[in-house]
Amino acid sequence: MADYKYTAYDFYGRVKKGRLEAYNPEQAKKLLKDDGYKVEDLKEVKASIWTKEFNLSRPVKNRDMVVFLQQFSALLEAGLTVVDTINILREQTKNKVLNRALYYIEIDLRQGTSLANSMRKHPKVFPTILANIIHSAEVSGSLEDTLDELAEYYQKHYKTVQKVKTSLAYPMTVMFVAVIVVIFLLMYVVPQFVSMFEQFGADLPFITKIVLSISELLLNYWLLLLFCLIAALVLTVYLMKHNQAKYYVDALLLKLPFIGPLLLKSNLASMCRTLYSLLKNAVPIIDAIDLTKQTVKNKVIQGVLDESKLSLKQGGTFSKPLNDHWAFPFLVTQMLLVGEKTGSLEKMLHQVASFYEDDVNTSSDQFKSLLEPVLIIMLSIIVGAIVLAIVVPMFDLYNQI
Repeated sequence: MADYKYTAYDFYGRVKKGRLEAYNPEQAKKLLKDDGYKVEDLKEVKASIWTKEFNLSRPVKNRDMVVFLQQFSALLEAGLTVVDTINILREQTKNKVLNRALYYIEIDLRQGTSLANSMRKHPKVFPTILANIIHSAEVSGSLEDTLDELAEYYQKHYKTVQKVKTSLAYPMTVMFVAVIVVIFLLMYVVPQFVSMFEQFGADLPFITKIVLSISELLLNYWLLLLFCLIAALVLTVYLMKHNQAKYYVDALLLKLPFIGPLLLKSNLASMCRTLYSLLKNAVPIIDAIDLTKQTVKNKVIQGVLDESKLSLKQGGTFSKPLNDHWAFPFLVTQMLLVGEKTGSLEKMLHQVASFYEDDVNTSSDQFKSLLEPVLIIMLSIIVGAIVLAIVVPMFDLYNQI
């Protein structure tokens, strides 16, 4: 997609200047001609850093995609053509990125391009997995039903991911607040009492000496500590871009108590749900595995999927590498093995996905209910120790007076 600056005239000879986006100059001229303008001058311009749109996250959220697919299916069932449906959805959507993508998809459809191929031109909006399933649906003539299934897939995936995020967000928030409170106490409250303790020359308890030492350390070396923290964060981000380091981090996360099982269940649910959706829509299993790897973010699971793909290419089974790996529960591998032997792999994948999606909901609620009192107790102990370190010497001084 490129930006073009144009000068054109309308039917009455009035000049219009502006910019538009198109795949090539011919398409840009056609767009202006369709709007009733005669092109006088057309130049391609490079978008500056100030005119680019930045998206810190996915431009189209899963919940937006669910609504889009559900409405797409409903309009097709009402008897509208794909082109008219895209036009209506483009007019009503509030997401600017999706609106722009649908605008160009409508143009491609009017020029004879298939829906799947049009979507492939916008990979940031429409994932490869969605375009491939749409392609299979167009070939088989089951686009309406497939869109409903895709909406269900994105809805289940969104709910599972949100459950895990919500479960992890709570402890992270509490820990962040705890750190801020402790730093405030050590840097602004505790120093107020230091001069008083020194003035009376009291013999301070051991806990008070520790708290005062930490407070002094923060006050004198806060800039160095901040620099070390930023350097650690930068190093972490840098290492996470390397597959080997990311693999070890993901493996460690899966082995953590409480959090590890929840993350594993979420990844298994995502993997099985994606494979099921692809296989059901007649996507070859090798291609389905490659597409599933793009959905599952955990490097450990991705590595096992690579081994399964290699096993299939060598005449083996899909479930054998899963059965040999520590991350996959015995129940999962046995169900998939039975599915392969009986020719019902899709059914087994659907059952495993549904089981773990429900399990994630239950486990996340249990995780939050168990973690809440633990975090409150930890925060109380930390803050209580600081307060105690100040109060005990004050009582001693009061008794001396």
